[in-house]
Amino acid sequence: MDGTAPSYSLAPTRKVTAANGIEYAYRETGEGGVPLVLLTHFRGNLDNWDPALVDALAADRRTVAFDNTGVGASGGTTPGTVAQMAQDALAFVDALDLEQVDILGFSLGSFVAQDIALIRPALVRRLVLASSAPQGAPGMHGWAQWVIDSVGGRELAPAKMLDVFYTRSAESRTAGEKALGRMFSRNDPDTPTTWQTRQAQYDAVCAWGVPHVSLLERVTAIRTPVFVANGDSDPMILPRYSHLLAGLIDGAELTIYPDAAHGFLFQHHEQFARDVARFLDQPR
Repeated sequence: MDGTAPSYSLAPTRKVTAANGIEYAYRETGEGGVPLVLLTHFRGNLDNWDPALVDALAADRRTVAFDNTGVGASGGTTPGTVAQMAQDALAFVDALDLEQVDILGFSLGSFVAQDIALIRPALVRRLVLASSAPQGAPGMHGWAQWVIDSVGGRELAPAKMLDVFYTRSAESRTAGEKALGRMFSRNDPDTPTTWQTRQAQYDAVCAWGVPHVSLLERVTAIRTPVFVANGDSDPMILPRYSHLLAGLIDGAELTIYPDAAHGFLFQHHEQFARDVARFLDQPR
C-alpha cells in the first residue's frame, strides 16, 4: 500500500443499512478506479480474505468486502438460494451508492456474482470468477463427502480446511499456513458465521448443482468481460467446471494455477492479483 489507505488487516469494520432493512458489515481499502466488490466463499466472513491479496488488489482501486445477509456481523437471516443472495448483494451495493462495479466472486461468491451479472448487467463492468461453475453442471450436486466433512462441521478445524484449500506439497501447505496467519491476526475479528448460515449456504450450493443441462445456457447471456480462475487440484470446484464455464461465456479468459487447490488465490496471491489487475485494466 502507498500510505493513502490502510492495509485490509487494519481497515475498520463499517456498517450500512440497505433499503431491505438489513444492516451490512463491510471493510474497504484502496482508492480510485471502478470499485472492486469481493464476494466470499462458503462459511466465509470478512476475516476470510487474505490481507496480502486484498492489499495487492487495492493498490490501484477501491476494494470492498462485505458480509452478505445473515453472515458474520451483518443482520438478517442467511437465505438458502443463490438468487436471493444476489438480490441481497445488490441491496448492499445500492446502499453504498455504487453505480458501476467490478466483482470478484470466490466459490459460492462466484455463483452469486454470475446471478448479479445476469440480473443487472449494466452494474457490472468486469467479472472475476474464482473456483467457479455454471448452474446445473453435471456432477456438481454437493461436494465429495470428505470435503464437506472437512469444511461443513459445526466446529471448523484449520487443519482440515488446509486439506481442502491447499495441496499436500510443502510449498502449498506452507503458503496456506501463512495465509491463515495473515487472515486471523486482527484484534477485532468479525463475528463467526453461524450454523444457520452453514445450513442455508450448503442448501444453496446443492440447489445450484442439481444437474440441469438447459440451465447451462444462462451464462451465455453474460456479455461483460469475464476472467475465470482456479487451482489445478481444487477438490471443491473441480477445474473441469472452470473450463466448462469459460467455454460457455463468449470471450472469457481462463487461468489454472499450478500445485494449488481451493485457496489458489491466496497461495498465488501475488500472481493472481497481477492477473486480475491486468484483466480489470484492459480497455473494453
